[in-house]
Amino acid sequence: MRAFVKQAAGIDTVELADVPVPPIDEDEILVRMYAVGVGIHDSYFLPGDASYPYPIGIEGAGVVEEVGIDVSPHRTGDRIAFVSSMQPKGGTWAEYAVVKASALIVPIPDGLSFTVAAALPVAGNTILRALSALGEVPSGASVFIAGASGAIGTLGIQLARARGWRVSGSASPGNHDYLRSLGAELAVDYHDPDWPAQVRAWMPGGVDAAIAVQPDTSAGSLAVVRDGGELVSISGDQVASERGVHARGVPYDVDVRDDLVRLMQQVDGGEVHVEIERTHRFDDALDALAKVQTRHARGKHVLSLGKGA
Repeated sequence: MRAFVKQAAGIDTVELADVPVPPIDEDEILVRMYAVGVGIHDSYFLPGDASYPYPIGIEGAGVVEEVGIDVSPHRTGDRIAFVSSMQPKGGTWAEYAVVKASALIVPIPDGLSFTVAAALPVAGNTILRALSALGEVPSGASVFIAGASGAIGTLGIQLARARGWRVSGSASPGNHDYLRSLGAELAVDYHDPDWPAQVRAWMPGGVDAAIAVQPDTSAGSLAVVRDGGELVSISGDQVASERGVHARGVPYDVDVRDDLVRLMQQVDGGEVHVEIERTHRFDDALDALAKVQTRHARGKHVLSLGKGA
């Protein structure tokens, strides 16, 4: 099969190569890939026990080609989307991928394309866990999302609005109308040193909660949260709690599988919009990765592996 691989541990180069289709064990699934979600972490989320050459990639969508004898309930022919982070036999940037049956795997609704489905597993999983960390935020509460125009942030705006929250977010000026079209009441330019004052003018006393998506945005987000509010740092920034604000990271041990299934259904039903900035040919995967690594993509970039995606 064709796959984008790293040839050895400790190197940065990713290249297109012909490699064997990996065999499956009793608890694994072989997936024929139709579409791949491109993420900034794709080229360096690698397991310590990886065998090289190792196909990169951590999410995608396709059809179950083969199942191990201990696998249930997945069956040959099922349309699935999944997260394959740290799978020892390789990732999703390949014509076939092997994934443990215990991984985060969700069915794709009949009306949803592989392209859209491939854009959801990582971003959907991440924002759903971040929202769960905020607990029972009442309707009418306010939230600020730092880095709101990317794949995670655009879902965050819509899911927060569906909970009855008032939303503000930061992005470059060219994305402000887009944020407002998703339901944000206020869009601020993160390049403008006055943006915290703009948020506080919108919500005197500070917002009830903030979600810091991009790196180095948690400290600034903390400054616009009211005393006793909540901050979730998706980026992993380390910030100390102050003024009674509860600052934490994403709770990666929380199971949001059912919520992700429901999100897929909402997208299929037109209740939630998935922004795909561009769909790339598989051969152009490295261009897609380079774009995503600038951290200036709007929504998601997706690789298509041919007809039916």
